[in-house]
Amino acid sequence: MNSSDKSFEKRARARYQEAAHNLDPVIAGRLRAARRTALQAAAPQAVRHAHRRARLLLPVGALAAIALAALMIWQPAPRPQNAANNPQASATVEQDNEYLPPGAEKADPGLYQNLDFYSWLAASDSSQTKH
Repeated sequence: MNSSDKSFEKRARARYQEAAHNLDPVIAGRLRAARRTALQAAAPQAVRHAHRRARLLLPVGALAAIALAALMIWQPAPRPQNAANNPQASATVEQDNEYLPPGAEKADPGLYQNLDFYSWLAASDSSQTKH
């Protein structure tokens, strides 16, 4: 902006202020009434748009909240990994089975006939190590 534009703006602002102070009270009243009427006519339209928007957002928000709650509550059960399809899992299972005693269906039935003997053996073995 150059200096002539600034001086023009200052002169226009000063004339506007002077005209506003020297305005006839009847005309000023009519201008204020016209302004109020225009603002009142525009306000309900803006309120109607806001009300329509709120009426649309309310069900959409409720649906989103229900969907979020359903997703948080319902979680699918984890699928068991098939050892045949996963070589690393099958190696781990075999390694674990190496240290575990065999199940009752795979074990020798003779082992289960003399359980008292095995408990005596464990007790006597631990008592010998203490002495």
